[in-house]
Amino acid sequence: MRVRMSLVNGAATSIAFLILLLLSPVSSPDRAAAQETKPEAPPGAPKLNAGSWTLIDADTGLYLAGKNADEQVPIASTTKLMVALVALDEGVDLDEQVTVSEDAASYAGSIYSNIGLYPYDRVSVRDLLKAALIPSGTDAVYALTEHLGDGSVDEFVAKMNDKAKELGLKNTHFENPAGIDADGNYSSAADLAKITREAMKYPEFRKIVDDPEATISTQDREIDVVNTNLLVVPNSGYNYGPATGAKTGTSPQAGPCLVASAESDDESYIAVVLDAASDLQRFEAGRTALEYGFGEYEREPLVERGDPYAELKLPYRRGETVNLVADRDVSALAGPGLEVERRTTNNEAPPSAKTGTKLGTVAVSVEGRSVGSSPLIVQKGYEAASLWQRVTYWAGGLKRWILSR
Repeated sequence: MRVRMSLVNGAATSIAFLILLLLSPVSSPDRAAAQETKPEAPPGAPKLNAGSWTLIDADTGLYLAGKNADEQVPIASTTKLMVALVALDEGVDLDEQVTVSEDAASYAGSIYSNIGLYPYDRVSVRDLLKAALIPSGTDAVYALTEHLGDGSVDEFVAKMNDKAKELGLKNTHFENPAGIDADGNYSSAADLAKITREAMKYPEFRKIVDDPEATISTQDREIDVVNTNLLVVPNSGYNYGPATGAKTGTSPQAGPCLVASAESDDESYIAVVLDAASDLQRFEAGRTALEYGFGEYEREPLVERGDPYAELKLPYRRGETVNLVADRDVSALAGPGLEVERRTTNNEAPPSAKTGTKLGTVAVSVEGRSVGSSPLIVQKGYEAASLWQRVTYWAGGLKRWILSR
């Protein structure tokens, strides 16, 4: 008997312990592990040979795929994208002439990429932007930022950091305008994609980064330069038809980097590849990411005109309804990993309504971002209920009430 009671007590204790385990709140690490986390790239996304990368939809900024996209890393000369954005944001006069200082010209040596500017050269702001973005001229970017910083490069770099904060870039900080390796000069693939997306809003920027070559003019000579982004250079062996820009970068700490943009029909994408396996492999990786975007994603109607999205019960007519249909299409990017949500709101059915009467709205979001909405309209109009229909409706309700007592 004592043995039996001992077994019973032991079983009861075990059951109680299990119940406590089930009812106890999960600790933070366990809870975090239990939550479903979205993968960096959907199934089928390419695996690029790079330290970090990302692909976004240039139109909406939606993240599509990547690896270590938020990791803070050196970014080399892709830093110059922010220089261009700040300059254009300030509404700089592109025809204004700049005198190249001795300090800026000192970067025209064998260590940094440069176009060979001399002290006291006179160059327009437009040509300095071209020289900074197309062949990645470090001498040009120092001449430009010194001029736009009222004589102080550091003053302009402070504006770059202010712009990063304004854009909400949490993994970006600048210490110099050229991307020269320094502890305080870093960004991430995701942040660089955002910077590029903002810069692409300026037609002059889009034109510059898409040019395969350019001529930089000083007061007494012309300097021909070729784009270091081989995706936009014909017959380079890496040229890509839809490519529209944007910037390369290479340094000992950052490795080969590329920010690439492309557009075809109504689709446009930005790919960022950081610390690629080699100088040439970055172009293969950038092209692979862009082709994945064009191949797997498509702008399509997520709400189609004439399709029903809500149903209203007609007043005083049991079992009779009317469809509310979309008045217009709502199109947006759709594809792997993108969650689409449609939310409908509608009014109660009025006593009568004509065909096409607006009685609601369907709103569409992709990955939590609103992409548009359409009015919901009555598909087929209806008349007000007759006196007999009203009497029958109330009589039926009264009957059910009596039977339920």
